[in-house]
Amino acid sequence: MSTGPNDPCHCGSGKKYKKCHMRADMDGTPRVQAPQATVRRDPLILNETEREQMRAACRFNAQLMDQVREIIKPGITTQDIDDFVSQYTLSHGHTCATLGYRGYTRNCCTSINDIVCHGIPSDKVVLKEGDIVNVDLTTIVDGFFGDQSETFFVGEVSEAAVRLTQCSFDGMWDAIDALTPSCRVIEIGRAIKKRASRDGFSVVEVFQGHGIGRKFHQSPAIPHFPDRYHGTAVLRPGMCFTIEPMINEGTKNCWVSKEDGWTSFTSDGKLSAQFEHTILMTEAGPEVMTLTKHGPQKGHKFKSPANVA
Repeated sequence: MSTGPNDPCHCGSGKKYKKCHMRADMDGTPRVQAPQATVRRDPLILNETEREQMRAACRFNAQLMDQVREIIKPGITTQDIDDFVSQYTLSHGHTCATLGYRGYTRNCCTSINDIVCHGIPSDKVVLKEGDIVNVDLTTIVDGFFGDQSETFFVGEVSEAAVRLTQCSFDGMWDAIDALTPSCRVIEIGRAIKKRASRDGFSVVEVFQGHGIGRKFHQSPAIPHFPDRYHGTAVLRPGMCFTIEPMINEGTKNCWVSKEDGWTSFTSDGKLSAQFEHTILMTEAGPEVMTLTKHGPQKGHKFKSPANVA
């Protein structure tokens, strides 16, 4: 059937035939097809090459965490931890992501006891017997970010500290186990909230996990409670993100130091514990990218050193 003057042009331009190729066709000029629309790739969805680059960044970050665990003991300062992180990272040709990030002045975060997150290393802060300390590490390897944190015992700790640390660790793994390809973010918060409520603790709501890749923080936001606003986001295969529940012994409420603008404390002065992994959602399900060789694995049961047989 021939194309009428008022029909859409055969080239796909969307114009009427008489306003587009009719004259050229009548003159015998070769037809020129309209250019195809360029399909932009979603930068949050990593291709296989980018996934391998993320795996490399996360492997190094996990390797660094295993090195850090060897130096945690009473008597060292949190600045000692930071210095070690800097030296180890630089000696391997990589970059500490937190240094200079939004004005942050250290190479990692060290959060002790009632510090929820973003504790700034200092030569005036000495680890002592009975402390718990979360060390949060992020490394840039060839332009990709690996991110994780772990709570350590400093010598013998209280039973309350053991139970709280266990809850944060188990909540993180409950959330990972709840993930399926193209599930919604809210499944993470539901799993963590269920665990914390069962154990008698509270979930911090003012800080959350985040998408990660070529950027330190990007979409999607990952709340650790059932947030119906951010919770509707879909975790599609190829997305990378962190799960990092902060669990408080008492109230979920926190306050941030006006002195440094970073350090966040529990409002009631009680303990807080945290664990974090970077996760890649694959077509088959979640891949935990920051697993350590010598740290606690899924199903680990924490004990104070004095109670280890």
